Amino acid sequence: MAVELCSCSDGDDPGLNLNRIRGAVDISHLTERMSFIIFHCTERQSRDNYMPIEDLIEIGGQVVAALRADQPVVALESTVIAHGLPRPQNVKTAQQLEQVVRQGGAIPATIAVLDGKLRVGLNEEQLKHIGNGDDIKKLSARDLPIAVTRGWNGATTVAATIWIAHRAGIKVFATGGIGGVHRGLLPDVSADLPELARAPMIVVCSGAKIVLDLPATREWLETHSVTVVGYRCDEMPAFYSRSSGLSVDVRCDSTREIGKIFKAQRECGLQSALLVTVPVPSDAEVEGSLLKNVLDESLAEAERQRVTGREVTPFLLRRMSERSQGATLRANIALLENNARVAAGIARGLQSI
Repeated sequence: MAVELCSCSDGDDPGLNLNRIRGAVDISHLTERMSFIIFHCTERQSRDNYMPIEDLIEIGGQVVAALRADQPVVALESTVIAHGLPRPQNVKTAQQLEQVVRQGGAIPATIAVLDGKLRVGLNEEQLKHIGNGDDIKKLSARDLPIAVTRGWNGATTVAATIWIAHRAGIKVFATGGIGGVHRGLLPDVSADLPELARAPMIVVCSGAKIVLDLPATREWLETHSVTVVGYRCDEMPAFYSRSSGLSVDVRCDSTREIGKIFKAQRECGLQSALLVTVPVPSDAEVEGSLLKNVLDESLAEAERQRVTGREVTPFLLRRMSERSQGATLRANIALLENNARVAAGIARGLQSI
């Protein structure tokens, strides 16, 4: 069968027309040198002649080879690299997360937007650009059409990462903490939550970020049929803290059991995500009274400075790190690595279910 090459930008290697060869040609020979496989649709089904989403997603060669061979893949977000961690720890942590996933027997797929392309799987240069570039925007799902149209460079939030990963065919995504319902009287709900309610994926996290209204977030998840699993825990963790007082729907002590629940979820036709919550490692947990004090002080400072919108969470996390003398930062990095490790085990376990 002839394999059609598709056009690429200058400096890129040619990509394979994956939709045409899917299921018919073995592409396991793809190497690291092939930077991106570009999805192209051979049939235009949109009567309005819109560009299919597959034309907007570029998938790294290792990732697409793994997907084609039905090997485990774990999606990773990029907002934590660009906006969640200080330099140079951000890039080092991003590299370490990918290494942890590989050590766990899966292929990492860090997701970002570069030059208006939705990229699934970054090379070393691109990862460093996301971490060190001054033009990196914070992109939620609603921002993706603008980013594509204007050729932006951007880091994807949990919501945007889920949206892209699901359409790339990835089943497992690891992050630190999800967004949720914000504190205060206004009904301010993170876009992460609606995306969890409509994306049939496994999302591994350490609960919602502690700067949020955790009881309201837990209630939202229940109302919208997002099943919450506690991995070796009975309570939904609270990011830097191992406990929140909020119950999970089910406790699972093995990654295989999580995979079975996910399979049953799909068989039932439910379209929501399976949210797997993993406590921060005990040796990195922030002591309760210290956590409360730095959180209260940071919230008060945000109010004084009138920080609003998408800037609130990164502002609070930075201030908490400063006021705790780096304790919250250490906890953040520890839970990110641990969640990536658990996600790799879940992705690997799905292969035998």
